[in-house]
Amino acid sequence: MDDVTLAALFKRIEQGDAQAATELLPVVYDELRRLAAAKMARESAAQTLQPTALVHEAWLRLGGDQQPQWQNRGHFFSAAAEAMRRILIDHARRKQAARRGGGAEHIDLNQTGFELGAEIADNDDLLLLNDALDLLTAQDPRRAEMVKQRYFAGLSLEEIADVQNVSLRTVKRDWTYARAWLFAKVAELRREAR
Repeated sequence: MDDVTLAALFKRIEQGDAQAATELLPVVYDELRRLAAAKMARESAAQTLQPTALVHEAWLRLGGDQQPQWQNRGHFFSAAAEAMRRILIDHARRKQAARRGGGAEHIDLNQTGFELGAEIADNDDLLLLNDALDLLTAQDPRRAEMVKQRYFAGLSLEEIADVQNVSLRTVKRDWTYARAWLFAKVAELRREAR
């Protein structure tokens, strides 16, 4: 993606140019599709949502052709990460509601192989991760935003450093902390759910 073109589009959107919002999708579509595909590759094989559908639904949630005034690339991709996260959580909740009461067996967290960046074992793990992420957001919004950008949008640590305008070293330290915190919180939430 050409950052100069993207910056110019965001500037035009900020100035109220309606045509710029229409031009934005073709410019960001490939990157959004790449991020969605990377995210979906880590999902369970039972996941029925496709990357293209995830991108399209995220685009609609972001405003479609009526794009809000994005401050910059980071603002846009943070919103895209949040939109993808919410879509996946909504999808998991619908699937879980459909099978509620179906005699699902509880599996110990250690047996799921749960780890940020690894395949999510099932919708229950995704919902627990979402609940833990909400708690992290209340405690540490910047680290929570980094997790959303890394896990739900598939940004690299280098891209996150650029988007958040912090050093790569800070992002690496925050990623290590956030992973450990979320792992412990998910384990706690799983125990409480039993």
